[in-house]
Amino acid sequence: MKREIVSRSEDDTFLLAEEMGRNAVPGQVFALDGDLGAGKTVFCRGFAEGLGVTELVNSPTFMIVQEYSTGRLPMFHFDVYRIEDPDELDDIGYEEYFRGDGVCLIEWASRIRELLPPDTVFVSLEREMDEGDEYRRITVRRTEQ
Repeated sequence: MKREIVSRSEDDTFLLAEEMGRNAVPGQVFALDGDLGAGKTVFCRGFAEGLGVTELVNSPTFMIVQEYSTGRLPMFHFDVYRIEDPDELDDIGYEEYFRGDGVCLIEWASRIRELLPPDTVFVSLEREMDEGDEYRRITVRRTEQ
C-alpha cells in the first residue's frame, strides 16, 4: 500500500501524523526519512499527540532513543543520524524496542535499513522548494518499494 499526501504547513504534517498515532497498534515500526528540516520531528510530535503522549517531544539526536510512556501505547523515538554502523544499535537492545508492545518512530531510518522489520511503515518527507518553503510531499508505504 502506498499513500501520498501533500502538506502545505507544519500543521498539516502534524495533523496527518496525529491521525496515524491515533490508529497505531502495538509493535508498529515507522521509518522516517527526509532531508534536514523536512519535518521528521514535527511528524513525531503529531504522532505522539495522537497516542496521547503528554511529555514534550524533541529529537533525541544525542541519546539515540527517547522513551515516552504517558500515552495509550509507549512510544520509542529514535534518531539514528549519528549512527555510523547499524551494529551500534545492538548496545541499546533495538530488537526489544522493535518487537515490544510500543510503537517505534525512527528518524533517518535509511541508515539502519537492514535492521528494520519486514512490516515497517516507511514515511518519506520531501521538500519541493519551487512549491514554497512549507510544502512537503509525504509518502507512506506499508512495504518497501
